[in-house]
Amino acid sequence: MTGNLILSNVTRQFGETTAVDRVSLSIQPGQFVGVIGRSGAGKSTLLRLINRLIDPGSGSVSFDGVEVTALKGKALRAWRRDCAMIFQQFNLVDRLDVLTNVLIGRLAEHGFLSSMAMRFTEEERAMAIQALDRLDLVPQALQRAGTLSGGQQQRVAIAKALVQQPKIMLADEPIASLDPANATRVMDGLKQINTEDGLTVLVNLHTLDTARAYCDRIVAMRAGRVMFDGTAHQLTDDVVRDIYGLDGFAEFNEAVTSTTARATGRVNEPA
Repeated sequence: MTGNLILSNVTRQFGETTAVDRVSLSIQPGQFVGVIGRSGAGKSTLLRLINRLIDPGSGSVSFDGVEVTALKGKALRAWRRDCAMIFQQFNLVDRLDVLTNVLIGRLAEHGFLSSMAMRFTEEERAMAIQALDRLDLVPQALQRAGTLSGGQQQRVAIAKALVQQPKIMLADEPIASLDPANATRVMDGLKQINTEDGLTVLVNLHTLDTARAYCDRIVAMRAGRVMFDGTAHQLTDDVVRDIYGLDGFAEFNEAVTSTTARATGRVNEPA
């Protein structure tokens, strides 16, 4: 178990738009937290503030008693290693094989020359294979990443984050572009890591059903503010309607339908 993640009155503006508005959260070690909201609610900005890809205009983020918002240089790079980030776009190098893409997650542990040459130890290679095994991807280890299905690429991205040996894992809409079968495998992988390793996971999601199925805790955002913070059981349809109105509730339901429609319009991809 690692420490608490605490956000205190965190605010971030872009011009006249307040993307995150005085958000305060305390996230306990080992929680699986889903962040939901309509497009533009501030979900992605919130995760980027935690990872320090962007800085807050005001407020603070701390982890295990260390103020993340004050970190600079080497300490900031160490935080980004400890706070692994998974993106919707996978962020893999298509021309490199799967194993090398996973090993890139270890580069923060290397000096400049070693990083440029991409020299990895046998121990690191074993760590990468183990991460791929946990996500059922060992047979694809020497395959070019660009030849994999979207679901496989996202699981490679999770393996890459896993070899960073993080203390917390953030996932920004990791299943938004995937068909339902691949989305399930990605979410199963994240939940397995959360359960087996006791790793804190924060994931932005675009469907209520997924949040309710996987998350211990759900945070609902609207216009940059936290409008609900509780368990999946507490997030009833009536609560969702109160927060987002009838149009917002319909949008969440339509997200499931549109994901299915995208899947049926594709050539069947391997899981």
